[in-house]
Amino acid sequence: MSQMTVSPTLDEYDSAILRLLESDGRMAFSVIASELGISNTMVHQRVQKMSDSGVLKGIRPMLDEKKLGYDWASFTGLTLEKDHDSRRIIEALYKIPEVTECYYITGAFTLFVRILARDHEHMREILYEKIDNISGISKTDSIMELGCAFRRNVSV
Repeated sequence: MSQMTVSPTLDEYDSAILRLLESDGRMAFSVIASELGISNTMVHQRVQKMSDSGVLKGIRPMLDEKKLGYDWASFTGLTLEKDHDSRRIIEALYKIPEVTECYYITGAFTLFVRILARDHEHMREILYEKIDNISGISKTDSIMELGCAFRRNVSV
């Protein structure tokens, strides 16, 4: 195998397996084994080990949000009345399907969320009728997304 950047918790085979799965999450273990010159059993054991340890959190499809009808997206900062209410507020946000990501952050906001919407009216409905009605949120500040230049996992 060629020299590769290796994480402290992963060896070069683990990293190579992850890179191949990232390029095609449906790639057969036999194809990975053949490509890396190792046994199918070794690939299976390493994927299982990385899954058990939490390094690999599943293999999911990447959806094209625009093709699914979500033409609008925003990054919205949330100011909370009391930061200790964050767990309850996060649970309420999780129940809104259009909120696809939620982060704890430092700075002017307590939480930062990503919201998907079909159009501007749908975005207004999510912000004003769903999010603003969650008790404990005192302010929202949205930045409209104009498109994703790239999205990737960290290098392994």
